[in-house]
Amino acid sequence: MRYFIEFSYNGKNYFGYQIQPDAISVQEELEKALSTILREDIKTTGAGRTDTGVHAKKIFAHFDTENPVSDQLTHRLNSFLPPDISIKRIFPVRDDFHARFDATYRTYEYYISLEKNPFTQESAWQLWRRSLDVSKMNEACKILFEYEDFTSFAKLKTDNKTNICKMYKAEWEQNGSELKFTVSANRFLRNMVRAIVGTMVEIGAGKIQPEELRRVIEDKNRNAAGTSAPGHGLFLVDVGYEF
Repeated sequence: MRYFIEFSYNGKNYFGYQIQPDAISVQEELEKALSTILREDIKTTGAGRTDTGVHAKKIFAHFDTENPVSDQLTHRLNSFLPPDISIKRIFPVRDDFHARFDATYRTYEYYISLEKNPFTQESAWQLWRRSLDVSKMNEACKILFEYEDFTSFAKLKTDNKTNICKMYKAEWEQNGSELKFTVSANRFLRNMVRAIVGTMVEIGAGKIQPEELRRVIEDKNRNAAGTSAPGHGLFLVDVGYEF
C-alpha cells in the first residue's frame, strides 16, 4: 500500500530534504526511522527538494510498504526522529498517487528582519543595515505574473526538463520590522525563490528599478538576477493536492 506523510522540519542542521552522499538530509532521517519501525527497506518520495538550511512548515512525502501501518506509527516516528523533524499525520492513498507529480501548487514564505533581532537569526535574513522600499518590491511582484519562463532564477547546471512555472501569488507584507514574501506557483525551480528574493531586495534598495525586472527575466540568464537570499529565511508552508 502507498501512504502519505505530512510533516515539518527545521532545516538548520540539514543539507536539504533529498538524500546526498556524505551529507545529512531530512529524507535520510525519515527513511532510517521508517525502515527501523516497519522492519523493511523504506524509500520515500518528497513533494520537493528544499535547499540547505531551508525549513518546511508543511510538506508531504509518500512511501510504499508491504506491512500494515498502525495508528500508532505517527507517535512512534515522532519518538524515533530528532526534535527538528515532526510528523503530523500518516494516511493511505491510492497506489499511483505521487507526492511530487500530483502536487497542484506549492507555497513558500521568506522572512526578512529590518532590525537586529537575536531571536530570528536562524529564521530570517537580517537586513537591518538597509532601507527597503516595500512598495517598489510589490510593484515588481506584479511583473512576475507576465512571465512563465523563469530561467534567470534557476540554479545553473540542473536536470530541469523545463523552466516553465505558473505563478499564482507573489506579494510582500510588512508587519513592524518584519517583511514576509509569500509566493505560490504550480512548481518551483531549484534556488528560484531565493533568487527572486535577492533580486527583489536589490529593487527595494534602489539598485535597480522595478521595470528592470522584465529585462532580468527576458535575459534567461542566472547572472542577470540578484544574489540568492540566504536559505535560513525560507519556509515551504503548503503543498496542495486534490485528495
